[in-house]
Amino acid sequence: ESRATNASYKEINIQWYIPSVAKLSNHTETKVLLLYAYNTSPMKMSDITVFSPTTAFSGHLWIPLARIMSLREKLSDLKEQVEILMQGSKSFSTSVPTSFLEQSETLKISPSNKPKMSDVKVHLDEKTEEIAKMCFFEVKALLSVVPALSSPLTEIPFDVTLQSITNLEDMFDLANGCKITEGSLFNWIISLLN
Repeated sequence: ESRATNASYKEINIQWYIPSVAKLSNHTETKVLLLYAYNTSPMKMSDITVFSPTTAFSGHLWIPLARIMSLREKLSDLKEQVEILMQGSKSFSTSVPTSFLEQSETLKISPSNKPKMSDVKVHLDEKTEEIAKMCFFEVKALLSVVPALSSPLTEIPFDVTLQSITNLEDMFDLANGCKITEGSLFNWIISLLN
């Protein structure tokens, strides 16, 4: 069976289309087309002629290129800050004596059960949290159906992990697009597109 007809998880796929620059007028802002498709529950489609899309959705948005480039740069900076914070917390957590860890049965974790470092929730300092809120507000403004009604964020709308920030940065990668699977970031993005 084709992978295009199966989705084992909730996921959103993002693709970008950049129209020919030659067609654009000098008086219009350069925009690119965000194409997205997502499913809100696992699905398997065996016959496309009888498929009823009750949990699969798609759409598009025209977004100014300059704002995407600016946002991607900010997300890249945020990702770097998150990596620095993770390094700081990693060096703190590795300062616990190994003998203590070896003696405690409750702290022993088999390698297969350890969460990946990229999936560990990062505790942001005040400065990084403000940068994150500004970035996420910009994402919200770009993706909201009615951007004029978009209000500033008072809290972070999803769990900040290195993976979630990487996914968000990849989402605005015009050359590649991305796929984001279920989780708090997925839920937040879907809420913006509805």
